[in-house]
Amino acid sequence: MLTETYNGWTNWETWNVALWIGNDEYFYKEARKCYSYLNFVERMGFQDGATPDGAKYVSPELNIEELDEMIEEL
Repeated sequence: MLTETYNGWTNWETWNVALWIGNDEYFYKEARKCYSYLNFVERMGFQDGATPDGAKYVSPELNIEELDEMIEEL
């Protein structure tokens, strides 16, 4: 069975968003104050934004459940 994931995440978009949150000190500190990924997006004003690599912070491509788990684990 072939698993189609990207570095352990559902896809490139989810991985890239998680990468930026986890590796940018300011984003990381702000994410730790949040109770969910969408709370983080709202807090940061990222509704129409994207990572420097072009992954949109709000997109149907994102696995919100995975990102919620990441936020919870911070």
